[in-house]
Amino acid sequence: MENNSVVNALGASERSFEQAPRNVEEGLDVEEAELVQLRRACRLLAAASRLLDDGYYTVVIESSFVAIERTIQFRLIHDGAMEASEVISSHRRLYQRGAAVGLYDDAFGERLAELWNQNRTKTYYRLGIATEAQAEAMHELATEMHRDLVDGSQVRHECLC
Repeated sequence: MENNSVVNALGASERSFEQAPRNVEEGLDVEEAELVQLRRACRLLAAASRLLDDGYYTVVIESSFVAIERTIQFRLIHDGAMEASEVISSHRRLYQRGAAVGLYDDAFGERLAELWNQNRTKTYYRLGIATEAQAEAMHELATEMHRDLVDGSQVRHECLC
């Protein structure tokens, strides 16, 4: 890269992750991995709600999918079905794992995977243009899944929603 501004910005970004944490995001300063995932999902839902009002539909759809996945990871860790250090990089495998441990049935997990596969990619890569109706529906799905999976846990009181 020949643009010094970009090179300098990259260096500043790299250094920012190497520094001791200061001014951390409120509510996410917890030790338990399950609570980090739970509260990230809460923050994503809150951000998506604000962005929905401003018409940022693509970002709402993306945030809603990520909130669903963070909520599933929260329950998998909370229920002992996943180690905190484990990384599931495949969206389909994450949805399948949730079904395998009984968070929802196999058919529902498959529908989630197909929703992600068929639609998230289209809106993210602009193969299709996100609409208000899609963003509202995805935010509602993420909110309801979050509520259901958190209500089924023993740490409902830790939710920031």
